[in-house]
Amino acid sequence: MNEAQPDTLVGKLLVAMPGIGDPRFDRSVIFMCTHDAEHAMGLIVNKPRDEITLSDVLDHLGLGNTEDLAQRLVLDGGPVRQDRGYVLHSEDYIADEGTQNVVPGVALTATRDILEAVAGPNAPQRFVLALGYAGWGAGQLENELRHNAWLVVDANDAIIFGDSHDDKWERAIRTLGFEPSQLSGDAGRA
Repeated sequence: MNEAQPDTLVGKLLVAMPGIGDPRFDRSVIFMCTHDAEHAMGLIVNKPRDEITLSDVLDHLGLGNTEDLAQRLVLDGGPVRQDRGYVLHSEDYIADEGTQNVVPGVALTATRDILEAVAGPNAPQRFVLALGYAGWGAGQLENELRHNAWLVVDANDAIIFGDSHDDKWERAIRTLGFEPSQLSGDAGRA
């Protein structure tokens, strides 16, 4: 995956440190979609919702679906706007003004168009549907980073789009070259 623009976390993963202090983000891995001086937005990519599948969402919207979508999980993308769907997907699908290219290889669409495509023959090769998102106001994320709430990790397709959600947190940490058991939730000062 290519590097994001300097001074931005777009296209990176935020990995929750042990003891983050907010149970909504405990062991979360968040793919960052936007980040600038005014706000930041990302989707949690490792926490499936137990009560709903992609098939349930498509049926609710009156869209047909195939058997291979029946058991596909829907992710809990974060605590903001949990009534709204956000689809991270490969760049082989574009919904004109409704699609935001996040980084090369990954786009975000939050319109019905993407769900119609997923239910039909024009589905992107890789995609995940999340309900809700994680959001920060001006300076809030930077403050959390200064207080060691998050590790910043390069993203990869296996973590963003993979179906093995239980170990994404550990795998993301291992990309930094150490084991999750080596992390401490205590912040220190030099």
